[in-house]
Amino acid sequence: MNIETQHPTLVISALTELTALTASELKAAVRLRFTAGLKDIDFNCAGLGFIDSSGLGTLISLQKLAIEHGGKFRLLAPGPQVLQVLELTRMHRVFEIVQS
Repeated sequence: MNIETQHPTLVISALTELTALTASELKAAVRLRFTAGLKDIDFNCAGLGFIDSSGLGTLISLQKLAIEHGGKFRLLAPGPQVLQVLELTRMHRVFEIVQS
């Protein structure tokens, strides 16, 4: 997992799966790094091959965090498997998705 700041955006990348095991770690890491001056969160999905219900819940939490700070949450370059999960759960209507 890689989390870096590109003001005013927090960029999350280098995750291969987002499951119950990684979700809590990700949320904790983001909350520590989401400091004053940041408002947007970009989640780079390149390389993300699997997401479960806990992972979807984490994405919703991250979106809420960004919105609470007057920002936006974007999913960048989700692959076919992740897109399929988002479409099956209709979350593709909730998240802003940016294809590369």
